[in-house]
Amino acid sequence: MKNLKLFSEVSQNIQLHSTEDEVVQFAAYDIDQSRFFFASSTNFVYTLHLSSFQNGRDCGMPVEVCSIDLETGDFITAFDYLAEKESLLIGTSRGLLLVHEVESNVTELVGNIEGGVKCVSPSPTGDLLGLISGFGQLLVMTYDWDLMYERSLPEGEADDVSVNCEGTSISWRGDGKYFATMGEVFESGCMSKKIKIWESDSGALQSSSEAKDFMKGILEWMPSGAKIAAVYKKKSDDGCPSVAFFERNGLERSSFSIGEPGDAFESLKWNSASDLLAGVVSCKTHDAIRVWFFSNNHWYLKHEIRYPREAGVMVMWDPTKPTQLICWTLAGQVTVCNFMWVTAVMEDSTAFVVDNSKILVTPLSLSLMPPPMYLFSLSFSSAIRDMAYYSRNSKSCLAVFLSDGSLSFVEFPARNTWEDLEGRDFNVEVSECKTALGSVTHLLWLDVHSLLCVSAYGSSQNKCLSSGSSEAELHGSYLQEVEVVCYEDHVPDQVTGSGFGASVTSQTPLESPVMALAWNPSKRDSAFVEFEGGKVLSYASRSGFMEARNDSVCFPSTCPWVRVAQVDAGGMQKPLICGLDDIGRLYINGKSLCNNCSSFSFYSELDNEVVTHLIILTKQDFLFIVDTEDVLLQGEAALGNVYFVIDGRKRDEEVMSYVNVWEKGAKVIGVLNGDEAAVVLQTMRGNLECIYPRKLVLSSITNALAQQRFKDALNLVRRHRIDFNVIVDLYGWQAFLQSAVEFVEQVNNLNHVTEFVCAMKNEDVTETLYKKFSFSKKRDKVSQGKELSGNKVSSVLQAIRKALEEHIPESPSRELCILTTLARSDPPAIEESLMRIKSVREMELLNSSGDVSGKKSRPSAEEALKHLLWLLDSEAVFEAALGLYDLNLAAIVALNSQRDPKEFLPYLQELERMSEPLMHFNIDLKLKRFDSALKNIVSAGDGYFPDCMNLMKKNPQLFPLGLQLITDPEKKQAVLEAWGDHLTDEKRFEDAATTYLCCFNLEKASKAYRECGDWSGVLRVGALMKLGKDEILKLAYELCEEVNALGKPGEAAKIALEYCGDISGGVNLLINAREWEEALRVAFLHTEDGLVSVVKSSALECVNGLVSEFKESIEKVGKYLTRYLAVRQRRLLLAAKLKSEERSVIDLDDDTASEASSNLSGMSAYTLGTRRGSAASVTSSTATKARDLRRQRKSGKIRAGSAGEEMALVDHLKGMRMTEGGKRELKSLLICLVTLGEKESAHKLQQTAENFLVAQVAAVELADDTVSSESVDEEVFSFERYVQKTRSTARGSDAFSWMLKVFVSP
Repeated sequence: MKNLKLFSEVSQNIQLHSTEDEVVQFAAYDIDQSRFFFASSTNFVYTLHLSSFQNGRDCGMPVEVCSIDLETGDFITAFDYLAEKESLLIGTSRGLLLVHEVESNVTELVGNIEGGVKCVSPSPTGDLLGLISGFGQLLVMTYDWDLMYERSLPEGEADDVSVNCEGTSISWRGDGKYFATMGEVFESGCMSKKIKIWESDSGALQSSSEAKDFMKGILEWMPSGAKIAAVYKKKSDDGCPSVAFFERNGLERSSFSIGEPGDAFESLKWNSASDLLAGVVSCKTHDAIRVWFFSNNHWYLKHEIRYPREAGVMVMWDPTKPTQLICWTLAGQVTVCNFMWVTAVMEDSTAFVVDNSKILVTPLSLSLMPPPMYLFSLSFSSAIRDMAYYSRNSKSCLAVFLSDGSLSFVEFPARNTWEDLEGRDFNVEVSECKTALGSVTHLLWLDVHSLLCVSAYGSSQNKCLSSGSSEAELHGSYLQEVEVVCYEDHVPDQVTGSGFGASVTSQTPLESPVMALAWNPSKRDSAFVEFEGGKVLSYASRSGFMEARNDSVCFPSTCPWVRVAQVDAGGMQKPLICGLDDIGRLYINGKSLCNNCSSFSFYSELDNEVVTHLIILTKQDFLFIVDTEDVLLQGEAALGNVYFVIDGRKRDEEVMSYVNVWEKGAKVIGVLNGDEAAVVLQTMRGNLECIYPRKLVLSSITNALAQQRFKDALNLVRRHRIDFNVIVDLYGWQAFLQSAVEFVEQVNNLNHVTEFVCAMKNEDVTETLYKKFSFSKKRDKVSQGKELSGNKVSSVLQAIRKALEEHIPESPSRELCILTTLARSDPPAIEESLMRIKSVREMELLNSSGDVSGKKSRPSAEEALKHLLWLLDSEAVFEAALGLYDLNLAAIVALNSQRDPKEFLPYLQELERMSEPLMHFNIDLKLKRFDSALKNIVSAGDGYFPDCMNLMKKNPQLFPLGLQLITDPEKKQAVLEAWGDHLTDEKRFEDAATTYLCCFNLEKASKAYRECGDWSGVLRVGALMKLGKDEILKLAYELCEEVNALGKPGEAAKIALEYCGDISGGVNLLINAREWEEALRVAFLHTEDGLVSVVKSSALECVNGLVSEFKESIEKVGKYLTRYLAVRQRRLLLAAKLKSEERSVIDLDDDTASEASSNLSGMSAYTLGTRRGSAASVTSSTATKARDLRRQRKSGKIRAGSAGEEMALVDHLKGMRMTEGGKRELKSLLICLVTLGEKESAHKLQQTAENFLVAQVAAVELADDTVSSESVDEEVFSFERYVQKTRSTARGSDAFSWMLKVFVSP
């Protein structure tokens, strides 16, 4: 569904050297230097450069002229360019074969052909040359002019074959392996022609066609090699010429009829892409250049350009540009026509496909019918060249420019009546136009009564267009406003194609070619005009061009495809000018968005003309859906060309911003706006594919919810198989609770509501399943703060259930839907569901002999139960029925769940024989409802107390409830003792001891206190047990030893001093506990010199050990810091190197980072394990390194050269800090030394400890600073500087609070 649009038409006139009937007869093209060569009838050769067509003005151009010296009466009959020799190949009527070197202007005779040269054709590969002589001889030679072989083309008796051979020709296949010729043949007493296919290397005849009445030797082999095109007249078509296509085996493959019986073909040319076929047709009143396109087994006439018959127009395609057609006339007017493919689908999804003088109309919103099928058609008086569609404000009009230069207009009825027009064909009349329009290349509606067009005047083809009063006075290109008037009233529900008139109201001369026109939706009666080079100006009706100021746009290159989207920019309507150039660069308001775009379109989720998404299809067949909000942020680098480049090796299947199109080369031809949320693609084969990108569908759902169109949103979810939770999560489930009534009333389909209910789950799918989509820009989600937190499923289903009960008439479907809301609650409300079913069952029993009206409003109990069993697990429903203690209901559930009666009937019968409390107890045990079971067994009487105790022992959580339910004191004591035994088994000795005390079991309480190491509790219970003095003393000695063995010498010292009276032992225990002040106090209290000396000697011995330990630690801090700085410096150098090579640091073997020299001796944190040096370590995975790091941290060892060595060193330095307990013990020791008069020892100890602490804190600060730095400067990160800084600033901190002020150095 695409049309061929002529967007640029530039003409140049060759100033012929001679004025005596000189005409241009032949043309050749130099690809390398982009220049044309034309040979005239007077043997002059004109050279015209393609660059001369870039200024856009129709004027005469001075060209390079050279003369080919020939004898009088001899003239040029064959002409071509040899790129390999950079020369022209010329054949003459007298058989001269000449090579004319263009640069030196030297002509060389390379051969003389008997009978003259009729045709020359170089092979595409540039190694062979085909030539046909005037006698019909085929000669194939090399470029060194060596003849390879010679063949005779005519067939039949020699006397019968014509010798002029006017209908002979040669055409090569694209790869040069074969070529086809057309020659005369005499068969059955008449002269005809035959196509022959030859092998180029050997000259062997491969095949030949049937003899037919071929026209003028027209023969053209498709460059791709699939078909050979020729023209002949079919008897079945009333003598109308037909273009026939032959295969390499000579068989006719297909054909199509063209023109009228009197028409004749002059030439036929394929373009380089083999998709367009151009031909010159000589009609009764004019010559026409026609361009055909093949799709879906149908040949479309896509364009027609008319010339006067005396012009003698001829054509050729640009070999490098498939859509550039070069036309020239006998008088020397050369016109370059640039075509472009445009989608036939308009903004409102209506397709207008051009086929000759017909437009095939198909509204894609009604049906996806690929051409040549259509809904209805419009027939015009001549072929269509251009058209413009207007669809705004409930009015639809079509303006069509025809190849005869006239305008036609069509007004369509309302869209909802188009289905009634199916299969009809409407004839459209030519509108009355008082002024000549010229050759129109661009056509655009400004409003319903005004057109804007670009017209060219002064070329020879204008003589074939409808004339007007001012045509002779105009020359060049003009931008014209055309006023459209309708003289007839529009008939509702009908297509109106008559009664229109047009007149030119203003003309603006153009200095440079116009490349595109685009309507400006943001400003009334205005448009954007793009000129060659990419400059865009705004044009307003009756005001002319306006230089844009703040929003000026200029594309970096010429963009033939320009469209304008109206977008919402912060509440204001803003135009977004999109331009696509011929190499795939897409620009938005002059800025590059995508460098590999093949086609694009706009999508609007709203009813107005505001575009919400940009649809981009890349050359790699990825379809991107881009929010216009993101495009507006493109200035802040929100998007870029990298966004549209997909690496298939690293493709994330969850990325939803693009769709991988399965058909290579497909194009976006249109979209279905609004809730349709569809993108229409046309494949290379011609068929249509409609896809529904998830991003557009979710955007439509969001828009429907924003407008509270719940039914439309639900239909979209069901149609596209979206998770139903999207409706609740996008709307906000707390807000949905308030709109549940409206949701149920709008949907008005209980089956759909049931589907919705069954899909509910406790998760936000916008954060899980659809987290790749950006919803924050599309909606304001309802605030879900902590005060509003709750169960989403239960809350939503409760709101739905309430709405159903209050606003939907009672019916069986409603009751089943309510049961569904109960069954799908979280957790399922099975008991409530069964109660509803039970009530239905009771109503059935009451109404079994009377009125049956109740049965019509509710389903039967059996139907409701089956529905519930379908929703839930049958075992859960059976247990819930048992939980209601309704054995009959449980039996009905079991029967409907198709369980074997042998499995449940004996059990139910056994329960029925029990007393009610005992039955409830057994049911609760089966359902593991132990609280209820305990209550029921207690209510059963004292005879079941052992069962009660067994239940509590098996379920200890029941002990508190049992104490509340049991009132008998003796039984309470038994419960408490059992509870204490359970706590003892659980190793919770302190709680067990308290429980034993509650039931006055002192022996077990003492044993529990002793197990948990609570010596004071043991002694308290011992006092309650009335133990004697000796027993208490013995117990105290035992406890002292046990507590000291547990590593609590301070606690053991209290027992020794307070209960055992062992002063010496108590002081030694205090010394072991490092409680120096307390040990000295006790020694002074008992005035024993021996104890004081013991304390003193132990303190001095401890000082010596601590001083040596602090010195060793200072040395380790220095070594660890030196190692860390070396590793850090090496790693930074490697990181810089890897960054330059664009590699990841984590993929490199970290062994290379350990090459920095350092002495590891004395660094006890390092492991002695050997390092792996094999190649396997180089390719070790990240997971393996992470496991190694965790293992090293757990073991407290660091492996040199490991991945985590750097951070492990920092962690180890931090771990060397002095603990709070160590500070407290150190301060206590210093006070003890001062008290004993050992000031020097105290001063030495404090200074050594301070030096260590300063070094450790300084090393940690230096390491932290270098971790975040990209470089390690030895002067900036000097350890001495950090030590000085720490010593001067950190002494007042808590880390140094243990120091005695009297020993602080200045």
